[in-house]
Amino acid sequence: MKQVFRSKAAQVLGWIWMAFAAFNAVDLIVRYNGPSSMAAAAVLAVLTALVFITCLRPAVVLTGEGVLVRNPLRNVFVPWRLVDEVTVSHTITITSGGRVVRCWTPQTSGRERVAAMRRASPQSGKGRFKTEPARSKAEQAAAEALAGKTHADWVAEQITERAESAKRVTPGVAGALPDPGTLRAGWSPSALAALAAAVVVVVAAFLV
Repeated sequence: MKQVFRSKAAQVLGWIWMAFAAFNAVDLIVRYNGPSSMAAAAVLAVLTALVFITCLRPAVVLTGEGVLVRNPLRNVFVPWRLVDEVTVSHTITITSGGRVVRCWTPQTSGRERVAAMRRASPQSGKGRFKTEPARSKAEQAAAEALAGKTHADWVAEQITERAESAKRVTPGVAGALPDPGTLRAGWSPSALAALAAAVVVVVAAFLV
């Protein structure tokens, strides 16, 4: 089963910027007046490329074969049986064979960590009567599962559980995963294309 984890706040900000950039790009084309329009287009292109690679592209993708970490400029794929350890500080860190892979998203802020700890601590009711509505069993189970955990903690748990499950499968038996292969890392074509497009617009602005 494929699961994709991103920062919701970054996604919202990213798409708002893309809509803003598209509107302004059309306006610049319609009202083109030479060097000043090209200078504005260059600034818009650079900012849009940066928003794309830092807000919209980053993600942690869990697939049947392993975990794909999409950072701003690089992609790193770690097969499940090569995941040695997953830890969380401000970011999720995956260790594999002595190599360390840091995930750009999701991240944990100090404020989010404090809020998670408050959710985990028992709350004593104030006064004789409780005004909080009663939770269903499903809601209570979800609250208990997330108590004391940030989004990054929860994602790290999913990675750990999938890796441990893959390692429990005995090689050579029916249903076993194929050879895990090796950790693969490389530059992201989409990120490089976005930066190249921005560079082209900047160069064009200098030439006009």
